[in-house]
Amino acid sequence: MTTAREIMTPDVSCIAETESLAEAGRMMADLDVGSLPICGDDNRLKGMITDRDIVIKVVAERRDPADVSASELAQGKPVTIGADDDVDEVLRTMASHKVRRLPVIDGHQLVGIVAVADVARALPDRPVGDLIDAISR
Repeated sequence: MTTAREIMTPDVSCIAETESLAEAGRMMADLDVGSLPICGDDNRLKGMITDRDIVIKVVAERRDPADVSASELAQGKPVTIGADDDVDEVLRTMASHKVRRLPVIDGHQLVGIVAVADVARALPDRPVGDLIDAISR
């Protein structure tokens, strides 16, 4: 049984919930990523932010990303997967919530992220194709 821990990208950087979206954008550029977990002072995951969120919810509304905190875009409880959950659960969770990136939690600590690319590297073509189809609908 392959687990989320085995296919995830470890050592994920978080943006603090009090940091600006301008800083989030700089972090994304420096790390060459399209999303960041939002973490609170308690080191718990508060949400996820994507480059698309910044463009659609801030820039397109003519708001200044330097004046908007990451916490303002952290909506609801983030969708996560347990580090020891099997890859079938990863696929089900990504498909049912239509997410391309899934934070991996061990206890209450963020330990990594599983992205569609991680799934594609770890699994045969058919489950990956089904996942892409489910997310894209």
